[in-house]
Amino acid sequence: MKDIIARIYFVYGMLLFAITMLPVAFAFFLYKTFASEAVANKAIQKGFQIWMGIYMPLIFCPVTHRGRENFKKGKNYVVTLNHNTLADVPVSSPGIPGPNRTLAKVEMSRISIFGYIYQAGSILVTREDAKSRKDAYPKMIEALEKGLHLCLFPEGTRNKTSEPLARFYDGAFKVAIQAQKNIIPGLIFGTKAILHPNKKMWAWPHRIEFHFLPEVSTQGLQANQLDQLKQEVFTKMRDYYLAHQDLV
Repeated sequence: MKDIIARIYFVYGMLLFAITMLPVAFAFFLYKTFASEAVANKAIQKGFQIWMGIYMPLIFCPVTHRGRENFKKGKNYVVTLNHNTLADVPVSSPGIPGPNRTLAKVEMSRISIFGYIYQAGSILVTREDAKSRKDAYPKMIEALEKGLHLCLFPEGTRNKTSEPLARFYDGAFKVAIQAQKNIIPGLIFGTKAILHPNKKMWAWPHRIEFHFLPEVSTQGLQANQLDQLKQEVFTKMRDYYLAHQDLV
């Protein structure tokens, strides 16, 4: 019986997503066409937040945020997040208090209408293409130089291991050191319970907690200290995750 309900719920969630997406796409089109880049960035972020602020409760997955006070006024950051399921995506970027860009798979941008919205807040990359990955670095630096936050998943893809976190790749930390931008680690709890790892068209409602940790400084760090920074952030995120396993 639960499987039947879960599949009905999945269809409900997808239909509601499609319906609520249309006015958002139209609003994004207007801002990107007629507004300045700075105004459009703020409007797009606000649009994401309003959209998900309506959508997530309607699918019975309310999101609670903690630690937003760690974002200091006038500063922008590299935000590193854990990644468990696709349910992290509608939570991650809108949950950051301020305009941001995230590194995202180019394949998703080809989906009609949704792809247009997806591109608005993303730096697109083909992960299997070394040149595409390399070309993404200057775009990430440019986003940080413009005052935007950078939202990255250092695990690279969804964590399908039994560990709290999969191993981290270098990219987020390389960019943070190069741009001399501090890192704010973040943890998303609860999304593993929403989407089943081995079942298609299956979902179950669950509350989500999105917590931000205090910033980790990169000031004065050099490229040869990348591993040290990566391990520091990994340890802070893993220890916090383990201390809050009741939220999973």
